[in-house]
Amino acid sequence: MTDFKSNYTPCIFPNSITQVADMPYALYLSLQGKYFVGYAPDVQFVKGKYGWAGLVNPDHSCVNLHVYVWTVTNFGESPLSAEIWFNTNTPENSVISEFTSPANTAICPLPRPKVGILQANNVSGHPQCGNRISVKKVLSEVTIVGEEVGRFIFPPGGSFSVLLSNAEASSQSGIANLAFGWWEEEIK
Repeated sequence: MTDFKSNYTPCIFPNSITQVADMPYALYLSLQGKYFVGYAPDVQFVKGKYGWAGLVNPDHSCVNLHVYVWTVTNFGESPLSAEIWFNTNTPENSVISEFTSPANTAICPLPRPKVGILQANNVSGHPQCGNRISVKKVLSEVTIVGEEVGRFIFPPGGSFSVLLSNAEASSQSGIANLAFGWWEEEIK
């Protein structure tokens, strides 16, 4: 039997990176080490509460956050309501997700994102500030995808958040995974 062991060793690309017309922009950013991915696992809430997750750009990050893609996967039995919010306050009980990575793992050393994924369970009430820009319904055992292609841009101190609740009058609790793809633009 073959022994499958990981001999992962990041490398440096031998050629300089040049963008060409037919190269997807996300690939171009990934080659530069500026594109990141990650998720907030098992975001949960009970009746009358909310689940929350988002990309948060720290005050002194010196980067603009560009949201490229986001997903919500509903693992619960009832439909969810997913509210998209810009520049909200972060819930007090939020924690940083450890599940983030550069999309390009061949770079050495691996770049580290300045933007973080935060998440919180059983949040009381709506955010106290920010703008709700849309509401989506997420059926049970379904994943929805928002492909923003970098057009949602947040400066240091800004955030892109998703607030989850039951879409219908339900006494059931909810659980979902939220995933994000983003790139970071240095501010000069």
